Formats: sequence, C-alpha cells, structure tokens
Amino acid sequence: MDIQVKNLDHLGIVAGIVDQIGLVEEIDKQIEQHPQQIISTGQVVKAMILNGLGFVSAPLYLFSEFFVGKATEHLLGEGIKPEHLNDDRIGRALDSLSNQGLTTLFTSIAMLAHQRFNLLTKSLHLDSSSFSLEGSYEIETADESTESTESIESVKITYGYSKDHRPDLKQFMMDVICTGDGDVPLFVRIGNGNESDRAVFAQLIEQFKQEWNLDSIYVADSALYSSANIQQLGELNWITLVPRSIKTAKILAESIEGEVLVESKIPGYRIASCCCDYGGVHQRWLIIESEKRLNSDLKQLEKRLTKQLKIATSELKSLMRQDFACAADAKKAAEKLSRNWKYHSLELIDIETDAHYTKAGRPRKNQSPEHFTYRIKAQVVPVDEVIEIARRQAGRFVLATNVLDEKILTNDEILTEYKGQQSSERGFRFLKDPLFFTSSVFLNTPRRVAALAMVMGLCLLVYTLGQRQLRQVLAHSEQTIPNQLKKPTSTPTLRWVFQCFQAVHLVHLNHQIQVSNLTDTRLKILRFFGNPCQKYYLIC
Repeated sequence: MDIQVKNLDHLGIVAGIVDQIGLVEEIDKQIEQHPQQIISTGQVVKAMILNGLGFVSAPLYLFSEFFVGKATEHLLGEGIKPEHLNDDRIGRALDSLSNQGLTTLFTSIAMLAHQRFNLLTKSLHLDSSSFSLEGSYEIETADESTESTESIESVKITYGYSKDHRPDLKQFMMDVICTGDGDVPLFVRIGNGNESDRAVFAQLIEQFKQEWNLDSIYVADSALYSSANIQQLGELNWITLVPRSIKTAKILAESIEGEVLVESKIPGYRIASCCCDYGGVHQRWLIIESEKRLNSDLKQLEKRLTKQLKIATSELKSLMRQDFACAADAKKAAEKLSRNWKYHSLELIDIETDAHYTKAGRPRKNQSPEHFTYRIKAQVVPVDEVIEIARRQAGRFVLATNVLDEKILTNDEILTEYKGQQSSERGFRFLKDPLFFTSSVFLNTPRRVAALAMVMGLCLLVYTLGQRQLRQVLAHSEQTIPNQLKKPTSTPTLRWVFQCFQAVHLVHLNHQIQVSNLTDTRLKILRFFGNPCQKYYLIC
C-alpha cells in the first residue's frame, strides 16, 4: 500500500485567491520565462505569498524548507518540488520583478483584482510607514550587463524618521493606497528611507489618478495638508486632517464654544463646520470633538500637569538655594525659569537679602557688611487660563475637504471616511506582524529588498481580498461562523479562518488523492470562498 500525506492546511484558500486574481498569469505575461526554468517567476511569487501567509517563523533563506512536507505540486503545479524553490531562484525572481518595475507591476495585478472582485472605490486611503532593516545597504548603480531595457527601480535604504521608533537602523518607506471597501491595496510604492510624506503624498495621488482614473475621494493624514499639496491636487476630491501647527486650526479648536458643536449621527462625536480659504483653496473645515478622545486627552493632561508641577517645584527649590550678586539678577533668573513652564508660573516672588561679613560670628555694632547676596522666595502656581484652553481643545481635531456641498458629502460622511483611514494603518500592522516574514528582511541589495517589499504588498492584497470576500458572503447570506470564543460572528478575521484549517492534509493512497480532516465547519467555510479555493480541497 502506497500512502503519502502532505500538509495542505489553509494554503489552498491562499492559492485559490491568487488564482482568482490571475496573478501568476499576469506576472508571466510581463516577465518572459527562460526555456530552462522549471518554475516561472509568477509561480515563484505565488510560492512566496504562500510562505508569507503561512504565518510561521520561516526566514527567506529557509524558503524551500517551508514547502517540505507540504502539498507543493498540488498548490503550485505539476513537477514543482521544494528544492526548485531555492534561494538562487528566489533571488533571480526578485531581480526580474525589480527590472520590470515594481509599482507598475503591482498596479497591473491590483487592476485585475479590482475587476474580478468588483471593488468599490468611493474612498481611497493613502498612508505610509517605515520598515527597519539590519545591516548596511550601499547605494546601487545599475548593472550595465542587465538584459532588461527597463530602468531598474533604485531604492535608497538609509536613516530617516522611524515610525518603528528605531532611529538606529536604516530603513525604506512603503506608500500604500487602499480601498475603503475591505482595506484592499490598489497601489504600493517603495521609497527611500529618508523620504518625507509631505513631499511625496500629492505626487503619489496624481500618479495613481493617471493610472487608475477613478472618481474617488482621497483620504490621508495631516502629511497631505499643506498649501502646496492641496493646490497641486487641483480638482481631485480629498479629506485630510489639518495639523495643529496651522495657527487657524489651533485657534478654532481652542476657542469654539461647546454649545456650537452639534451631535453627530455617529455616537460619541460632536461637529461644527466653517469655511476656509487656506492655501488659496476654498474648503470646508470640520471641528470635531470625540468623547473617547476627550476622556483620554483629559487624563493625559492631568498627568502632564502633575509631572510639570513636580518638576517646577524641584527647579524652584534648586533656584531658591542659589545666591545672586544683585536683586535684579535674582528676579531675572526667576522670570526665566517661569517662562520654561507651560502650565505653571511663579507668584509671591520675594527677594531676600543676606549680609556677609569678613569674620565669622556675630558682627560688631555698626560694622558694615563686606558684601550682600540675594535669594529668591516664591511659590509655583497653575496658570488657569492656559490650562482651561488645554482642557477646551482636548478631544478636538480639525478635518478639511474641498467637497463643499453637504448634499454630496455630509459632515457625518466626512468623519466616517476619515475614520476609515484605519484601513491603511491596519495593513501596515498586518505587514509588521512578527508572524509575517517582514521581520526576516535581510537581503543584501536594495533592489531585492524593494522587490520583496512589493511581494509583501501582494500578500496584503491576497489577504484583504479573501477576508472581504468571506465577510461579504456571510453578510449577504445572513450566516455566521464560530469565532475564537465559539461565538457566532459575521466579521471573522481571515487569520482566524486560517487557524481553523490546521491539520488538513492531502492524502495520496494507491494513486488516489483525497483531503482529510474536512469537518462540517471547514466545509461550510469553504463554500463561502467559491470554486477557485474549493478545488484545492477537491470539492466539486
């Protein structure tokens, strides 16, 4: 009896979504396969996505070992063995991707996904994040011997502002534009490690618009909001957070009275609106107060007040021990110290005079002091006006949009779209998860690192498409599946679904194949994914 058992687990779902996109075919259409290659570049990328969404700690140099014991041929194609996925083949595939043009290639694949999954693009969310790397990465020059006629995308891995809070490491930047519908990335660009969001965001939106030509509202954080950027965006519709560094926004948040704010239909928010012409662009501003943020900001303010009072009291005690040559110097030092504090100041300032004599002991009658020194006496008191302003602006932020007509976009809809900005942030959290292989980015050339980052973006594309599809079908059919706590849910994470498929095997028994451990729950879940995923589990 001939029996072979291979692990299939959740990888059939991943492979099915890749097939549904048409990812392998699109890559192989753009990157010609060498006649001696056993596995095409598209198949290598599919294998890397399976590895990336395998949720195991498998560094890229153990890539072929990841497929040992798995149903490799079943997932990737007849004749493909784990040993074909060696690091040399991966490196050549990454070079081919880089030579082709990473952003262009990703966009072509995302366009297929947009078409085949009927993605809604009413709102698009732009954000960026930094990815830190170990090691030293020198600037590359183009290889004159390369066969590609395309220009090689060069990424400068260097020090910059680290959103990972690792300024000691070099980094690259990743810019992503996601749909508000399912957080699906439609645009991924790899940028230099010292790149500024404010300098490139408007250019990225323009580039995206030229490639996609979608009638969407672009949503971004405060890095987009500058006079130059909003002028550059022209007629494109946008929503963004106004930075508090803009004086008008700061004054509005501080001065607007509570009774002016109107309860939003979104629980926990109050809104007031006004018009503004910042940067010469006529726009609508929303001053928004969040109840949750208000409570958090007030707690943080109390902590800052307590901390500053402690510091101010300590600094005053130190100052009161100092001797000054004249009263004017003592008073000047007290005023300087008081100016350093934001929420406190000195009051009841008194200058004490100490007489000093040539000899120790009690001075003789009518003996004149040799010299005088002066010391400060004062008290630390809160500055009530400043603290009141801080309390008033707590929980408040300002949003701006150039969509002026409330019939087209209401205040509540603006707030809802901005809250959807978490879509791109969720994507970065996914990519930086320790179970994902981004923690093992160690490749020794910048362009291979950039190509691997693009593959990471493809992993995010596949994951979000699968999660969106599952949730949509559950909502449409009014069905649920059990979550981690065995309670019904219609919004499961795809990661949890992947965990549900542990210990699913592909069994070869006397030249017949079957899938074992397909429980009723697993079969129910597979029905929500459709034929491309079901075929890997031999479900007709």
